[in-house]
Formats: sequence, structure tokens, C-alpha cells
Amino acid sequence: MAKGKKTVFFCQNCGHEESKWLGQCPMCKEWNTFVEETAVTGVTKGTTVAARSVREAKVVPLTQVTADDDVRCETGIRELDRVLGGGIVPGSLVLVGGDPGIGKSTLLLQVCQRMAQMKKILYISGEESQTQIRLRANRMGEFSSNLLLLCETNLEIIRGVIEKERPELVIIDSIQTMYSENVGSAPGSVSQVRESTNVFMQLAKGLMIPIFIVGHVTKEGTVAGPRVLEHMVDTVLYFEGDRHASYRILRAVKNRFGSTNEIGVFEMCQDGLAEVENPSEYMLNGRPENASGSVVACSIEGTRPILIEIQALVCRSNFGMPRRTATGTDYNRVNLLMAVLEKRLGLSLSSCDAYVNIAGGIRMNEPAIDLGIVLALVSSYRNRPIDEKTIVFGEVGLSGEVRAVNMPEQRVNEAKKLGFETCILPEVALKTVQNIKGIRLVGVKNIGDAVNVIS
Repeated sequence: MAKGKKTVFFCQNCGHEESKWLGQCPMCKEWNTFVEETAVTGVTKGTTVAARSVREAKVVPLTQVTADDDVRCETGIRELDRVLGGGIVPGSLVLVGGDPGIGKSTLLLQVCQRMAQMKKILYISGEESQTQIRLRANRMGEFSSNLLLLCETNLEIIRGVIEKERPELVIIDSIQTMYSENVGSAPGSVSQVRESTNVFMQLAKGLMIPIFIVGHVTKEGTVAGPRVLEHMVDTVLYFEGDRHASYRILRAVKNRFGSTNEIGVFEMCQDGLAEVENPSEYMLNGRPENASGSVVACSIEGTRPILIEIQALVCRSNFGMPRRTATGTDYNRVNLLMAVLEKRLGLSLSSCDAYVNIAGGIRMNEPAIDLGIVLALVSSYRNRPIDEKTIVFGEVGLSGEVRAVNMPEQRVNEAKKLGFETCILPEVALKTVQNIKGIRLVGVKNIGDAVNVIS
């Protein structure tokens, strides 16, 4: 058990520990982030099944370790399984972050609803009572008796329940509400979050129980608490999207058992989150007809091509310094592309306000949408609509060249499937997609060639 207590200072941003207060953290360089907390000295031994089960250290050759992808357990939600890399890995620790009201608890409750039909699930809530959880569950339909509820924040009690019940999946909502009596600081502090996560990690690895942890986020959009929290877990999932909009995007920021490029798309409905199996069709709903400044581009998220509408509005500025706004894409990238247009095509954009928007609220930063942004800006500047059956993709360089992007064949096939008739793409990518029939392919070397195609 603990041998004694001492006062230390922790950085709230990265979790760095110092013996005295500092104005600037030497690790993350943030100012005024140190808080005073009481830390426990000494080592706590044998507090969990995982710790007690390890009596002696053994080394094993890697070639003798068996591993099979078939041990993954599907959640019943295909979009979540895609982001996780094919399902839940036994003994994994998954952190789910997102803004308040975005749907984190709703998604995990739906996972419990699907998996409780076959497995024993334990849902631990430190923020809601059992009645409140039941009221939220009533909107989703019937639940199995295999779903067990525990409303508790004491870490020692929770650990005892998990070791006794031995569930096949545990949900912790949320990590900031958990506290250990061995740590003197308040719940949600750096010490408490780190200690709680460490205990759950030992339980997950020792009992081979997958554990999902819900984490609150800061105003910058990162999980609140020490940065070491993201290093300790196996997978970090972020729920993105405007809480007032209907769409939600689940993105893997870290995944030890799969790709970090995959995304899952959901729509918030009255009875919970519904999967969006065809995001391209969903994002293109409500497109304007014969409107200048609108063009469809194709971006790749993981292995999935997504068609998005890029909108641009260019108008004369009434001020000495024109206004530039970018929603859903990188603001600096838009300024760079406008400079390329002004230098290489001679467009007088320095006296114009420019607004660029990715319709649907989704955020895309892939370089393949550069050509779409360029053509949307030119279309709005000249007030000439682009054919609504035309799709574009390609990276634009500083000299105005259109460079190749990855997976052009998948992009063209997705456009063809949704009824597009013309595809403007980098000329160097024509060899890869020349066997695709049913869609007109136009290869361009630079932005001048692309602008001539839409003129």
C-alpha cells in the first residue's frame, strides 16, 4: 500500500510532473498549466488480478506467440467495426472522445444493445443514474438482460465488481468521474485520470476484457487530462461533427490493431445513431442546379472514396484588406491556391473576398481536393456554372501543375456509380484508369488546362 504522501505539481496539458510550480511547462511549452496535487509515494502491489497473476517474469520467443485475427468480436455496427479494424480485440483499451452532446454515450449504448444479445456486458456510469440510462435506452428499443448497469465512481469498488462478474465487455462513462481513494486529488485531475486509466489497463490485459472509456474533450478538441492517457490506451476514437447537425463522423486517431485512416459516418435520428452506408450520396443531397462556384470533388478516407461538394463565393471587396474564409478545409491551403491562380492565370483575386465551404459540414484536408477548390473559385469569379455531371480531383502545385493522387481508379469508379459523366483528373493518372468505360476521362497537366475544360 501507499507509504506516504507528498505535494507535486502536474501540467494539466501533458501530465508532466515537477516538484515546484513553473510558469511554462518544459515539455509542452504551455503557460500557466501547472496545478498542485497530492501524489502517493510508494508502490501498490498486487491490487488487481492482472498484477497478482504475474508471479514471475517470463520471456517468450516471438515466433512461439500465437495471434489470429479471427478472435476479433464484431459489435454489430459495421461503421464502428470498420474504424476499429474489423472488430473489438480482446483485452484492448479503447478511448472514445468528442464534444458534449455529440453522441458518445448513445453509440456505446447501441453497442451494448447489439452485443448483449450474445455476451455479458457491464455498463459503468459515473454521470447518470440507472433511471436516466433507462430513459435514454427506451428510445432505442429492447435490451437484453445480459446488460448490467453499475452507477459508481469509486475505482476500488468498480475493480471488485469487474473481477467478480467477469463481463465480456466493459463501458466506462466517463474516465474523468472516476476516483481512487489512494490519490488525494479531486476526480478529473491529472493524477486521478492517470491512476484510473492504469487500473483499467491492468484489468483489460489481465482478464482479457475489452474496455471502452469515454473521455471529455477540451476547447481545443483533444481529450481532457494528461497526454499520457492517449499513449496508454490501444485505440483512440474521436467523434466529430456539429452537435446541431444530423451527421456524425467517427475517426481513429490511434489504432494499434488497424488503420488510422478509416472513418465511420453516422446520422443522428430519434432512436439513436443510424449508419450511413453511402456517405457520397448523403453528402451530395440538395446540390444546387446551374449555380456558379459549385463543383464535386473526390476524397479518400482510408479505403473509402467520398464525393463531396465544394462551394466557393468570390466577390469584390469593399475594404482595403479582402476577407478570406474556409469552412471544412485548411484556411492556409485556400490562400495558397488563390495565390497560384493569381500568379499562373492572372486572375485579379487580391481585391476580392473569397469564401470556401465543404458542403455537409465534413472536414477534408486531403491534397486531392485542391483542383476542386481551384475550379470552384474560378467558376464563382467568372460566374460560370460547372456541369453538374462533372467531378474533379488532383493535387495542385505552386507552379500550377496538377499532380497525381493515390487510388485514382477507386475515385473514378465511385463517380461512375453515382452517375457522373465527366471526370477531370491528373494526366499522369490516365494510364491507371483507361480501362474504365462509361465515363468521360479528361486528363489535365496544369490548372490552365482544367479551367479550359470547364469554360
